[in-house]
Amino acid sequence: MALDSGFASSARGAVKIARTVVAFVTFLCFVASRAHEAYSALAAMEVTVTALFFVLYLLQLDKRLSWLCWPLADLFNSVIAALFLLVVCMFAVTIKTNKGTLTGGVSRNIMNEFQFLKYM
Repeated sequence: MALDSGFASSARGAVKIARTVVAFVTFLCFVASRAHEAYSALAAMEVTVTALFFVLYLLQLDKRLSWLCWPLADLFNSVIAALFLLVVCMFAVTIKTNKGTLTGGVSRNIMNEFQFLKYM
């Protein structure tokens, strides 16, 4: 299996790493603040999906599995995630049961900025 060593240092790789880190921090904020389980589940899902796309591109599996248009799937994932995350961060910021929920909501807003940065 070929490893694309340049992907991790490319702009797309850096954005994927940043999205994963921000989503993980958001997940930790929601878990630590005992926020609603849906917030934590969505944050965990985003960490997992973004990490899987990172591994897919890092191992160049997108070239082996050519039956699916991976950039389009990645774009579709970004659009759906941005919509879900926008709703979750709005709920988390307006409810703000404690500081951890508020911090998780704000970091979700930051992550929404990263969603489409790689397509510019």
